[in-house]
Amino acid sequence: MTSSQPTRPSTAERTVRSRDLFDRASVVTPGGVNSPVRAFNAVGGTPRFITSAQGAWLTDADGNEYVDLICSWGPMLLGHAHPEVQAAVVEAVSRGTSYGTPTVPEVELAEELVARTPVDQVRFVSSGTEATMSAIRLARGFTGRDVVVKFAGCYHGHVDSLLASAGSGLATFAVPGTPGVPESSTALTLVLPYNDRAAVDRVFAEHGDRIACLITEAAPGNMGVVPPEPGFNAFLADTCTRHGALFVSDEVMTGFRVSRQGQWGLDGAVEGWRPDLMTFGKVMGGGFPAAAFGGRADVMGQLSPTGPVYQAGTLSGNPVATTAGLTTLRLATDEVYDHITGAGETLKAAAAEALTAAGVPHVVQSTGTMFSVLFTDRPVRDFAGASAQHLPAYTAFFHAMLDRGVYLPPSAFEAWFLSSAHDDRAIETVLAALPAAARAAAATQEGDVG
Repeated sequence: MTSSQPTRPSTAERTVRSRDLFDRASVVTPGGVNSPVRAFNAVGGTPRFITSAQGAWLTDADGNEYVDLICSWGPMLLGHAHPEVQAAVVEAVSRGTSYGTPTVPEVELAEELVARTPVDQVRFVSSGTEATMSAIRLARGFTGRDVVVKFAGCYHGHVDSLLASAGSGLATFAVPGTPGVPESSTALTLVLPYNDRAAVDRVFAEHGDRIACLITEAAPGNMGVVPPEPGFNAFLADTCTRHGALFVSDEVMTGFRVSRQGQWGLDGAVEGWRPDLMTFGKVMGGGFPAAAFGGRADVMGQLSPTGPVYQAGTLSGNPVATTAGLTTLRLATDEVYDHITGAGETLKAAAAEALTAAGVPHVVQSTGTMFSVLFTDRPVRDFAGASAQHLPAYTAFFHAMLDRGVYLPPSAFEAWFLSSAHDDRAIETVLAALPAAARAAAATQEGDVG
């Protein structure tokens, strides 16, 4: 029997080197990966080992090409291997890679961050985890208080005190969310449902004079994209001010990704909220390991060497990383954001259309240029709602897209990202893959994943 369609090689035939590399990596690295979500544990199968990237495309060790819809989990706003970013980095490297001294690019990047956001001063670090850890320490040192409030489903890096699960009640202290975190590390952390104003009011009424800060993702992207309800961030900022606590807005993911100014630029200027402290990462590093925290001058002035709160880092403000970040931000024009927004609207509409046609319950949620497809029949406003989605449907959808050359986040609890390099060819590849992926998701509802 003949077919008019060419026979597509099986997944096994197309992933020989990736499977070999994963086997090798698993011997020398826990789980074969250096960050858990890369292992494909949430979706099954073999992770792809990427050997190169250009524009909107990834190429794996077997030579397969994929449209990239994770963009290194956000940083690649301009796409991979952007020529102007590359040229700036090459020039920076030619002058040396690390000095252990103040440098010109770190001053210029700090000026760029201060100009775009409501912070007065910033301090550079090397990762988002360092940024949130340092912000929490600074908040405690500034206020003289110890209690931290966070929201379930908001991820702030692998800081011990923030890897916490909710206790037995809305106003009880948290328990460790992972082995290796002692109870003493989370004993001063309160975990609340996101978007729940009543829970915030109750916790501040009971513990307000002990709370050093409340930390929140400006718009959560680690339980899927769950936008803050209108006025929620403004409410949090006001609540903190009334109780003498600091409002810490984590924009490691959203900063300079959802808009030129991050989530604060989308609703802060309108709603009137201003964080006391903010954390940044991803886009501001241009694909290099760089992050920052910043805030009010009086708060930042408590940091060593001008104040008593100690924080340091050998590679903080690295000249190559800050050059990459500065070049990326300078190239991130309104036209870049307009292009990404337009491409996102096209994909969101097409995904919804394909899933609706296949009869798959879903919602598409977004903030700025970040979005997620969640496999549930109702809007998701918190972690409980995100956890209720039909995960087998996402697994089937993910693999069907991957088999058709589209690399989605290997977890239903992550955001989709686009870049200014996603051109007509990349978008058309995604659009062509969606109907079959939607049918694969539909099959899981019938108990037939084949």
